[in-house]
Amino acid sequence: MQPPNEPASPATTPEGHPADTPVGRPGGAPVGRSGGSPEGSARVLVVDDDPTVAEVVAGYLDRAGFVVDRAGDGPAALARDAAHRPDLVVLDLMLPGMDGLEVCRRLRDRGPVPVVMLTARGDEDDRILGLEVGADDYVTKPFSPRELVLRVESVLRRTRPAPAARPLSAAGLTLDPAARRAAKDDTELALTLREFDLLAFFLRHPRRAFAREELMREVWGWDFGDLSTVTVHVRRLRGKVEDDPARPRLIQTVWGVGYRFDPAGRDPEPDGQEAG
Repeated sequence: MQPPNEPASPATTPEGHPADTPVGRPGGAPVGRSGGSPEGSARVLVVDDDPTVAEVVAGYLDRAGFVVDRAGDGPAALARDAAHRPDLVVLDLMLPGMDGLEVCRRLRDRGPVPVVMLTARGDEDDRILGLEVGADDYVTKPFSPRELVLRVESVLRRTRPAPAARPLSAAGLTLDPAARRAAKDDTELALTLREFDLLAFFLRHPRRAFAREELMREVWGWDFGDLSTVTVHVRRLRGKVEDDPARPRLIQTVWGVGYRFDPAGRDPEPDGQEAG
């Protein structure tokens, strides 16, 4: 739908690409449009060995108000990170030499930084592997650059909690949204951005069962997406907050529904033993 008084002719990027042309490979469909970034001063590092993809992505992020750095491979990305720590990294999975998974691990070893993974692979295992090493989101090529900007904005918004957000606590877990810190029994937890947001949501809504679709909408802010993203993050979060992640007592699976946070830490009902 065209906004009022907007020309009907398609917009183009500074590089001459149609505004909604999927980036990466032919095919795919455009989605959405960015309304401008509230994180305009944030620094984003774009890591992709395809100059065309990197140019288009950087162009869109620049137009959205971000400060953009670029790197064509893993060592260059780590060097740029050392010189100017980014607020977020857009990282291609398939890089020459040092792949995106290893780059993500090394970036995270240096400290928390949100990562949006780009991948040309359609296999679910590859996407899940990216999430397992700590990527906060992923976009599969070919993708709409506008969608990518929206994903970047969504991830960054969640790193800026509301000033009035109050600390949360239950079952030995404490979470400070303003400081973005969480602990279990006074031992600080190393949580990714999405793990932190997921735990905060569970603490705010104890004893209520949520479908994966609801969690994706409420925690990720998406009305669409691969629900395995939620499954992977729940599994990772269990590994950090449960005494026995194989038999979770706090974040329980509710058969046929989704997940429930039980601050009492009771043994789940037999139907709650669904994998995931």
